[in-house]
Amino acid sequence: MIRRPLRPLARILTARAKGENPDIIEAEERAARLRAMQQAERQRAEARLLLLGAVFVIAFGTVAGKMAMLSAAVPSEPPARHAVEPIRAKRAEIVDRGGEVLATNLVTVSLYAHPAEMVDPKAAAEGLARIFPDLDAEALHQRFTDGRKFLWVKRTISPEQQQLVHDLGEPGLLFGPRETRLYPNGPVAAHVLGGASFGREGVRAAEVVGTAGVEFVFDERLRDPERVDEPLRLSLDLGAQVALEEVLASGMERMHAKGAFGILMEADTGRIRALASLPDFDPNRRPALPASGDPADSPLFNRAAQGRYELGSTMKIFPVAQALETGRVTPDTLIDTKGPMRWGRYTIRDFRDYGPWLTVEDVIVKSSNIGTARIAIEQGREAQQEFLRRVGFFDPVPVELVEAERTKPLLPPRWSDLTTMTVSYGHGIALTPLHLASAYAAMVNGGIRVTPTLLEDGAVTGERVISERVSRQVRDMLRQTVSRGTASFADIEGYEVAGKTGTADKPLPTGGYAKDKVIATFVGAFPASDPEYVLLIGLDEPENRENAQAFRTAGWTAVPVAGDAIRRLAPLLGMRPIEKRKLPEPLLYTMAGND
Repeated sequence: MIRRPLRPLARILTARAKGENPDIIEAEERAARLRAMQQAERQRAEARLLLLGAVFVIAFGTVAGKMAMLSAAVPSEPPARHAVEPIRAKRAEIVDRGGEVLATNLVTVSLYAHPAEMVDPKAAAEGLARIFPDLDAEALHQRFTDGRKFLWVKRTISPEQQQLVHDLGEPGLLFGPRETRLYPNGPVAAHVLGGASFGREGVRAAEVVGTAGVEFVFDERLRDPERVDEPLRLSLDLGAQVALEEVLASGMERMHAKGAFGILMEADTGRIRALASLPDFDPNRRPALPASGDPADSPLFNRAAQGRYELGSTMKIFPVAQALETGRVTPDTLIDTKGPMRWGRYTIRDFRDYGPWLTVEDVIVKSSNIGTARIAIEQGREAQQEFLRRVGFFDPVPVELVEAERTKPLLPPRWSDLTTMTVSYGHGIALTPLHLASAYAAMVNGGIRVTPTLLEDGAVTGERVISERVSRQVRDMLRQTVSRGTASFADIEGYEVAGKTGTADKPLPTGGYAKDKVIATFVGAFPASDPEYVLLIGLDEPENRENAQAFRTAGWTAVPVAGDAIRRLAPLLGMRPIEKRKLPEPLLYTMAGND
């Protein structure tokens, strides 16, 4: 803006020419400038008043409109607001080989409290104690009033419990959605699945993390957001798993056993179709680890993959297979079985006198300790150790169970000649049933070592352990053991079953062995002519009390249970019975033999 001059030159000169006072012109110009400034200020003030009025009109109009909308809307409780970012709790499902769900997720609700927002903490505590009987009202009230700003009340609650809590009307009790792990089949395959629990927690959700079994081993893969819609497919067959567990439970009750374990494995691949350990548990309500006592007494203990046992005469096939492989013997070679056999101050006996000579085949069929010991000592301790190392008895089983990966066989601290003989018939070395099942797979599948796996796509074959010729000879011996030897109760018509029994006295914590407590085991394969599956059945402290007598040997305890298992499992596995033909009658009198 061009400012108006207070002393305009033209007017000053004119006034002087006329003899007028020039100061009057300056006063007039100043008065005119002041009037102009006042006029501009008035215009600005009027504009501001108009703008302020418009703002007030708009603001009051907006408030009035919002009030009208609220008065017309249906009232509802606003959701809780949280500043923390929700934790991603999604976890991939676990399915069996056929896609049947073994583990999935369930959306549930958690209950937490903001004590500072509570109206009546005492009434809230009493109300919660009525809804949840495991809560103590007095302790809860103390927690509500000790100054904390947040506390968990219940990690998961049912919809019915949520409604009851809501009806308390306490604003300081709040709900948070979360996912929990659900095992729809209950205790089925509990020791394989393991279980899961809540890890890192937030108000809106919680991470579900694996605590044992495949849930623990594959925890990172199951929580991977990019693979959350891709189920983890196991090699288990749900139908076979259920059948095996039911047969084991029935056999455990019938044989008055303390525990039981069973494994069904593909002979050629090592894929585990069923794995059971009894007693078991429900992973939906996984119990706590025992604080004292023998861990093996807990239902959490996996006898099939974690238990280390002296497996008795089931070990006899390995020194015989080794001797056949090196050419030292043939199935018809005669072995000196005169007894008792003395080695220094130690004596080795058979359960009964089998005569002075037995063929190698009959050493297995009749389960001669003396015959097996002679075969083993002829080969020497170094050769025995090397062979057992090759079949996997010196290392943990590399299966997808953390319990198995941490369980190393118990080997003799000093491997003497006497140790070589006792190990040959299963004493002095403690293995897991998984060790034994995988080693038997190599004995019957043509001689190739397999790696047990719980994944449908996880089969890996290893080195050759024995030749195909020796594998056929081993199968024939194991078949004869079932058809005319100590395992005749497993001779199921229509299925050529081959196998071996083993009865081992249980070691005492104080040293030595119990006189009336055994681990009874049967491990075999079917069909014997071309084995598809290896089956292992074991009973802890069994006792068959039929006919007013008590039998503890595997032939009278584990073998009948194995026979029941094969009758149930074979049809489920799609195996057709072999065409009926004349087979040797089982020699039942041999059941009172060594195993």
